[in-house]
Amino acid sequence: MRDTQVHAAIKIIKKTIAQWEEPVVGVVARESQDPFRILIACLLSLRTKDQTTTEASQRLFALADTPKRMGKLPLKKIERAIYPVGFYKTKAKQILSICQSLLENFEGCVPDTIDELLTLKGVGRKTANLVVTVGYSKPGICVDIHVHRISNRWGYIQTKTPEESEQALRNKLPKKYWIQFNDWLVPYGQHLCRPVSPFCSQCPISEYCERVGVNTFR
Repeated sequence: MRDTQVHAAIKIIKKTIAQWEEPVVGVVARESQDPFRILIACLLSLRTKDQTTTEASQRLFALADTPKRMGKLPLKKIERAIYPVGFYKTKAKQILSICQSLLENFEGCVPDTIDELLTLKGVGRKTANLVVTVGYSKPGICVDIHVHRISNRWGYIQTKTPEESEQALRNKLPKKYWIQFNDWLVPYGQHLCRPVSPFCSQCPISEYCERVGVNTFR
C-alpha cells in the first residue's frame, strides 16, 4: 500500500465497520469518558472476548468506579466480579496495585502521559496509548495485534513486533488518523482481515493491499 492510498483505504474501512459492534473499550469511552474506567476496561479486555469484557466491566464498576473505592475491595470480590476474563486472578491483583499506585503517586487520577501510565503494574504500551488517545484525546497510536498484522499485511510498514509497528506508524501514518486507527482496524481484523485465511474476496480495499504473508485466503 502506497502512502497516497492509505487515505482512500481508511475512508472505505470507516464505512465498512459501521455494520459491526463497536469494540468494548470504545463503548466505555463514549458512555463515560472516564480515563479510569477506560484503563480498567482495557486491562480486562486483554486476551478476552468483547462480550465477556463488557459483562465483567459492568459487574466491577457496579461495585466501585474510582481508584479509592475499588482499592478497598477484597481481592476475592474483584476476582468474582471479573470472572471469566482471561487471567482474571492476575488481573484482579493488577487492579488493586493500579488503584494503590494512582492514590499514592497520582492523587487518585489516571495520568495522561504514556511514560507515567507505563509505571502502573500490568500496563503496556497498547493500554497506555489507548488511555491517552481515548481517555484524553491526546495524540498516540494504540497498536494491538490487529493493527500490527494488518498494517504489515498491507505492505504499509515492515516490522516484526507491535512495538516496532507503533514507531513505524508514528513516523508514517498521518497524525489525523492516530487516535482512531485502532478503533477502525480492530473490527476490520476481527471480521474480514482475519489472522488465518482472511476474506480477501470480500475485502473492499483489496486493490490497495499487497497481502504480505498471506498464503491462503477466502
